[in-house]
Amino acid sequence: MKLTFKKAKTEKDIKSIHDYNIDAFSDSPDFKWTFDEIKKEVADGWELHSLMEDSEVVAAVFYKEEVDSLLTKNTAIKIDHQGAGLSHEIKKFFERVAREKKLKRIYHYCRIDNFRMYSLNESHQYKKTPRKLGPDGLVVEWVKTLN
Repeated sequence: MKLTFKKAKTEKDIKSIHDYNIDAFSDSPDFKWTFDEIKKEVADGWELHSLMEDSEVVAAVFYKEEVDSLLTKNTAIKIDHQGAGLSHEIKKFFERVAREKKLKRIYHYCRIDNFRMYSLNESHQYKKTPRKLGPDGLVVEWVKTLN
């Protein structure tokens, strides 16, 4: 199994990630998985990367730099790839990016009812903040301070 993160550099790349993942992520509670919504995220400064296992896209990750922090969020991992430690690889990827950019903190955003992400965040030393985001207040913020 070869894992890679591939940055979406063009609208064609974004479309490819969208089309490849539409069945897996169209019902993802953390995102509106439409081509226009993904383009809006990228236009707002979020970098989009696909997590590839061999040649298959198994998740999409977003991050952007803000002041001295890395803001992060990701889609769910495709069901037939869950349980293989890929969520931990995504966390390592975010941490590597933050360290390369010499940032002090990583913020991660997920829905308030995403309890798997709560456990994952806690296992990677993230702390839940009191902030609630989104129009409905259902997105929670987690933070990890880097040493």
